[in-house]
Amino acid sequence: MVSVTTSLPEGTSVDQQGIDAWLEAYGQESSREDVDYLRDACELALDAGGDVFLPAGETRLRHGLSVAEILFGMRLDRETLAAAILLGSLTDSAITLEQLKERFGKSVAIMVDDLTRIDALTGLSSETKHVDEAEHAENLRRLLLGIAEDVRVVLIVVGERLHLMRIARELPEETRLRLAQETRAIYAPLANRLGIWQVKWELEDLSLRFLNPVDYKRLASQLDGRREDREQFINEVIELLDGEFRKQGIEADISGRPKHIYSIWRKMQRKAVDIEQIFDLRAVRVLVSDISQCYEVLGIVHGLWKHIPGEFDDYIATPKANMYQSIHTAVIGPEDKTLEVQIRTQDMHHHSELGVAAHWRYKENAKHDADFELRVVWMRHWLELKDNGDHLEHIDTEMEATRIYVLTPQSKVVELPKGSTPLDFAYAVHTDVGHRCKGAKVDGHIVQLTRPLKSGEIVEVLTSKNGTPSRDWINPHLGYLKSSRARSRVRQWFKHLDYEHYVELGRAALDREIVRLSVIEKPDLEKVAERHNLKQVDDVYAAIGRGELSPVQVAGSGIREKQQEQTELPLEKARTKAQIKGEVVVDGVDDLMTTMARCCKPVPYDSIVGYVTRGRGVTVHRRNCSNIRAMDEDELGRLVEVGWSDQHEESTYPVDIRILAADRKGLLRDISSIFTSDEVDVISVTTHSDRKADTATMQFTVEVNDMEQLSRLLTKVEQLPDVMDVKRVV
Repeated sequence: MVSVTTSLPEGTSVDQQGIDAWLEAYGQESSREDVDYLRDACELALDAGGDVFLPAGETRLRHGLSVAEILFGMRLDRETLAAAILLGSLTDSAITLEQLKERFGKSVAIMVDDLTRIDALTGLSSETKHVDEAEHAENLRRLLLGIAEDVRVVLIVVGERLHLMRIARELPEETRLRLAQETRAIYAPLANRLGIWQVKWELEDLSLRFLNPVDYKRLASQLDGRREDREQFINEVIELLDGEFRKQGIEADISGRPKHIYSIWRKMQRKAVDIEQIFDLRAVRVLVSDISQCYEVLGIVHGLWKHIPGEFDDYIATPKANMYQSIHTAVIGPEDKTLEVQIRTQDMHHHSELGVAAHWRYKENAKHDADFELRVVWMRHWLELKDNGDHLEHIDTEMEATRIYVLTPQSKVVELPKGSTPLDFAYAVHTDVGHRCKGAKVDGHIVQLTRPLKSGEIVEVLTSKNGTPSRDWINPHLGYLKSSRARSRVRQWFKHLDYEHYVELGRAALDREIVRLSVIEKPDLEKVAERHNLKQVDDVYAAIGRGELSPVQVAGSGIREKQQEQTELPLEKARTKAQIKGEVVVDGVDDLMTTMARCCKPVPYDSIVGYVTRGRGVTVHRRNCSNIRAMDEDELGRLVEVGWSDQHEESTYPVDIRILAADRKGLLRDISSIFTSDEVDVISVTTHSDRKADTATMQFTVEVNDMEQLSRLLTKVEQLPDVMDVKRVV
């Protein structure tokens, strides 16, 4: 066991004298400013119920100071220690998050808030039985990492668990066993992933001590000497090897550790052997610059000590399946004690610790998740920089997670992509639950189905017996579903509806889009069907009706087909290869300025034609522009073939939108808010109210990027209350 020293007085509470003693010990290695900062944290913690006794049998402030002491031993900053001291201060006191921000800064306030949520969620989850405990433990570990945007929060959680395990012998047996089981399943692996080895070893040993006391005592008695003695043995071996390597001109990084009791016990269980057959009770690791030096080091080690037959593995020559590389050998070292030596290059070590061969994944047999593993690697990188004394001013303590972890009312952890909604959650629980979803509660409050969820929230799905999916759910612009899996389930449901019903829905949707976008070139649906591997035109309508094809894309396919075929107006000029000019392609003419006509306001990908002006380059019109149709025959000779450039730059185009709606207060404000939220600029607006019919007609001129954005805007405006008709005006 690791001996524990503390600056806190004995007992279950701490008075002002105890606080002063703790701060004095802290101040020996810290600045006066840091001491005053933590003194302020202690005072606020007292005001926030620091003298209240916790179930563990000690006051909240003593508990927080004990955790802070562990974190100080890990060389963490004063903000982390302050957050530990303030553990629980937001739970049942008048202290607010804003007050914490004002006194200690945003980072401390967020850490304390995250810790409060974690405490509530892990407490709730530990009281619930789960069918697959291993899966539940893994999900809880992910939940902790998901809630904690700041890596220091996870360190506080692990430090708090270590303190609880140190005092667990005073707790009732049932509580002690539950803590030990949780520690072995959740918190020790968490420390392992973060590379906090000393904490991980102590957590595992304490768990074994409570869960398997007979085995623990037997192993402790069989180990020759205390852990401190074994550590001294390792230090002497490292010193000896370092001297030998220097003689040979080899620069090596040597580290070592005596195997802790839990690790020995686990290996004995896995291999079904006695302790005499465990040869890595003491081990050192040698890191060198290249492979040739690995074998030089091996020769030196075997020259110093006798090699144990059958205990040699060359994973450099023959890497493991996960590409792990290293040389492992066991020898009879000083004092006739067995010693394992691992030899590898720095690159091999980095791959072993952070790559696909990572130690924690091998030990836990964890499932592969690239995004999650990247987050763990980042957290470990932050800790390594801290431990090496590197400057962290430019290193954020936050890394945005790509997954979130929420809970069911039964405390089951559900993993979802970041940005997922309650509807995504419903489909993750069960497809039928998603289909029948009519609403949701988050942490007991009714929320919209489009509200993004956050890690740690408890989500309850409200269902209807005869509920069915809505077609809006698969509209990406409305924000109902984030996960592709959920969208796929909704599409499959609609696909199984009556085929003829889909055909009618699709035909109506396409006709409506063509009219409201004022599309001139009608799409060739047979070509659309061929391009999408559909058998007939009705299949195109059905695909639109099921949401598999966008009516906007199909509506605009006519002009795109025409551009590809390079169909021309009856012009007298011979055409040459197209020349890209800004947003459009001008045939046969070089170095001419192009401008968009104000009369018809063309937008990509309208059917367009160019008119060569006198002195102002080419003006681009819609083909059905009234000014083009009214031209004399003499003017027709000035028309040139133009088309939209596939490489056009990011630009906006003015377009007129007419809205007919029931006249009501706030209508103009609601419409304007849609334009604002989509970052669409409004150039002009005119309104006319018909008092007799109680209707309002509004015409907006707005700037859009293309037809897709225009269609999206029309859809959103159309969904406003009292809006009767929305269409583009040309």
